[in-house]
Amino acid sequence: MNNYLQVVDQIKRKSSFLIVGLDSDYSKFPPNVQFPDVELAIMRFNKAIIEATAAYAVGYKLNSAFYECHGIAGLKALRDTVRYIKEKYPEMLVILDAKRGDIGNTSACYARAAFDSFQADAVTVAPYMGYDSVEPFLRYKDKWTILLALTSNKGSADFQQLLTKDETFVFENVLRTASKWELHSDTMNAEQMMFVVGATQADWFKKIRQIVPDHFLLVPGVGAQGGSLRAVVENGINREFCCLLVNASRSIIFASKDDNFAMAAAHKAAEMQKEMSDLLKEFTLI
Repeated sequence: MNNYLQVVDQIKRKSSFLIVGLDSDYSKFPPNVQFPDVELAIMRFNKAIIEATAAYAVGYKLNSAFYECHGIAGLKALRDTVRYIKEKYPEMLVILDAKRGDIGNTSACYARAAFDSFQADAVTVAPYMGYDSVEPFLRYKDKWTILLALTSNKGSADFQQLLTKDETFVFENVLRTASKWELHSDTMNAEQMMFVVGATQADWFKKIRQIVPDHFLLVPGVGAQGGSLRAVVENGINREFCCLLVNASRSIIFASKDDNFAMAAAHKAAEMQKEMSDLLKEFTLI
């Protein structure tokens, strides 16, 4: 289990709030791990990345699309990667990035798949269908539900940044409404809910922190997508608990296309951890 205070403790001990994204795209693997056996190839690649970066990260995020596209072999690799992390680095937060969103028994089965079958600590969820679509995930008090709020892609402006009739943005209403869901049920641990906010949306972080000052934010978009880590921290950090988890995927795991990919990943992760450590000293009480 990785509860709120355990995640904060990891951040303090490692002086890092780095999540390494295992977006393990087989087509980008170096030649020495491009085996015909896709499951074996993904596991060799993932294990090498995990071993190279574990000293600098507080967790890993597995984007399910890069595994599901390979069918049963990919799903086995996803399952076995989570097991490997749990066995070797049980303190690490394991996020399944699946962006689930449905209602009733369907949503309940998605939650079972993420938390019971794959044993993830957290799963990303689309809140578009409302409370009853998210509530099955919230029943798991020892797990994290990560709601999409303001994503890093350009298309986020299509809906997330639309003004409502009360002159607030849709993403603001997602934050305000979801942060009050604990009032609906005694089955939910409100601390175990995060929100996805893209690093490319750094200008919005101050407004977001006014709405959800103490919730963790999962922040993609630093690295390959060009988001600024300093801007994210300046505008979005919680001085007492940090409450930021910054994900970097391609910029770390594909830092090199050659056989030295793991060493290159370690170097890139170490660079990010050093920058995070400096920012923690500058902007927090940690």
